[in-house]
Amino acid sequence: MEVRFDNKANILNARLLATHDNSPIYATKTNFTFRGRDITLLQDTNPALSSGSVTVGAIHWKDKIIEVNGYRKKVADLKEKKTGFLNKARSWKWSAERREYEIEYTNDEWTVSILMMISPWTSQPGSLDGKSKVVGRFAVPYRPHLFTKADPPLLSITRTALVEDEIFLLLVFIYSEAKRQDDTVCIHSFCSTLSTLNSIVM
Repeated sequence: MEVRFDNKANILNARLLATHDNSPIYATKTNFTFRGRDITLLQDTNPALSSGSVTVGAIHWKDKIIEVNGYRKKVADLKEKKTGFLNKARSWKWSAERREYEIEYTNDEWTVSILMMISPWTSQPGSLDGKSKVVGRFAVPYRPHLFTKADPPLLSITRTALVEDEIFLLLVFIYSEAKRQDDTVCIHSFCSTLSTLNSIVM
């Protein structure tokens, strides 16, 4: 599955359009309170057994909860920081029976990987061999450019990950990028404040 977000940097209120025919697959809708973001809904715009959009997932920002098909779990129970001082990767896992995914941001792109499982007796998945395989990407190259139009956010998930964790991974991508944007705004605001203070002192 490969989709693009149709609302530039605003991934929290956008349609996710299939790249091959531009048809809508999902939509994100976010409501706000005076304290900021409240809930982001992920809606299936073409559900098999319904004529209208169906909510399949949600991010409850203030409660720090991710919801998949009606089941809610705390972000703290789903996410774990990888070992190593310089390791920025995070591991995400919906439940003990599901795969563990490693997500990392580099060069304007989020990647999700899984550890490969190889059995010594057969060609079927079995035991971990320590090698990773990328099963999802979320490119967010929408920094402003002077002479060129920025590309829209582009998200792709392989068939391997789609089988069990399509909704979960979509929400993890959206959550991670929204938090990254928050951190970027905070850094810019801090730098702007320092610059203002320096100009006053000087």
